[in-house]
Amino acid sequence: MTGKNIVRGTVLLFASLVLASCASVDRSYGGSDAYEVTALTQIPAPASTSSRFSPMGIIEVTVAQDETLSGTYAIDENGMLNFPLIGEVAALGLSPTQLAAVISSRLSGEYVIDPSVTVNPINAVPPTISIGGQVKAPGNYPMANATTLMRAINSAGGLGEFAKADDVLVFREVSGERYIGLYNMEAIMRGNLPDPALYEGDIVMVGDNPGERRLERILQILPAVTSSLVLIERVASSN
Repeated sequence: MTGKNIVRGTVLLFASLVLASCASVDRSYGGSDAYEVTALTQIPAPASTSSRFSPMGIIEVTVAQDETLSGTYAIDENGMLNFPLIGEVAALGLSPTQLAAVISSRLSGEYVIDPSVTVNPINAVPPTISIGGQVKAPGNYPMANATTLMRAINSAGGLGEFAKADDVLVFREVSGERYIGLYNMEAIMRGNLPDPALYEGDIVMVGDNPGERRLERILQILPAVTSSLVLIERVASSN
């Protein structure tokens, strides 16, 4: 047997062992007691898709009944708005309509009778989606470039070298509940499954294929092997 054939046989043996070891990898989802499997086929869309406030944002607040309260305000690095009379308001993650409702509720009665409050962002940060895991360029991407899961993956440079295409997760919070959707990108890219819509604040995580990664490492060290290599898979004793 030539040296070339020995190496080829070694690769095949390694590959078979790698694939066997993958069967023991825990790929379960929602293992936390806080999660439960639903009968849904798609993650619910958020009730509101308008922009949410983020730290260091500048907003304009108008209180129709009291002009002295109207003005320009800043949301601090902790996502808090310091508003006259009512003090700190947690603005992080709220839409303009939601923040206006909170301010109105806090002012009502004690400070202003039936207040009418409007909030408008001045330097609103464009909505983004976070894409991580096995993509070529992980990061936060503008919502305009990632309106669907396929567009999001393409915005991040496509699937990474060791991506597990049937292990793509989308995390989304809707009405105080956090959902996790599992998608098969290969089926979506072939048109066998619909390309799901994404929304502001979604987090996309592309899974890692440990078998491919182990095999790649093996292939990198094989050229250094100058003699035959024999592996043995040790089976645990039943005693």
